[in-house]
Amino acid sequence: MDCPKCGHENPENREDCLCCGVIFAKIKTLPDFQDLPPDWEPDPTAAMVSAKSNILLGQGPENSLVVWGRALILLGIVIWSGKLMFASIASNTSGESLLHLVNLPFHEAGHMLFRPLGRFFTSLGGTLAQLLVPLICGGTLLLKTRDAFGAAVCIWWFGENFLDIAPYINDARAGVLPLLGGNTGSNSPYGFHDWEYLLTETGLLRHDHLLAQLAHGFGSLLMIAALLWAGFVVYRQFRETRA
Repeated sequence: MDCPKCGHENPENREDCLCCGVIFAKIKTLPDFQDLPPDWEPDPTAAMVSAKSNILLGQGPENSLVVWGRALILLGIVIWSGKLMFASIASNTSGESLLHLVNLPFHEAGHMLFRPLGRFFTSLGGTLAQLLVPLICGGTLLLKTRDAFGAAVCIWWFGENFLDIAPYINDARAGVLPLLGGNTGSNSPYGFHDWEYLLTETGLLRHDHLLAQLAHGFGSLLMIAALLWAGFVVYRQFRETRA
């Protein structure tokens, strides 16, 4: 069916618009504009609050099984988060996790993507790419499909990438971390180790441990914030299914 608000074509069984997120049942209950008083004007503040609420909470789930499934996923992510956040940077726990294998292709693709901008951005591009991908995924889920829970998980993934990067930064001077291809920073040509090159070129090499700690701490805060958001979404959706 075509959305009466934005005109987007939706499947016949949809209860809300895939494009603008409006709920069709609520539109049908609105009075005809011809029946409204001549001095009536919409309340932009209320509309803005409603829009923010829809974005932050997302569209409601189809049934309680979906909510329980999300709750179980969230529980698993919380346990995983504790393992990653409380591990030392030197242990490279994030770099040895399953999610590192997901981050790595985006990292390597980033080197190719940013190559036209010169050597510095070629090295930095790997880190930028693995940070940008979760943000793009989260923005798409939040704005396009109104999946607030999925967007929260993507923000968690964004934060986890900082934990994934932290051991790499921490290794800039030592050069002992195994790199792609089996090399290490200490036995590779200058520039092969991204963060050795980046911090040397910017004069920050002596601060590699501090910068790694900042990355780990900032990523941990993002992960906690994302988990709180996801938990709030699940809680609200659970209440909606029980109503």
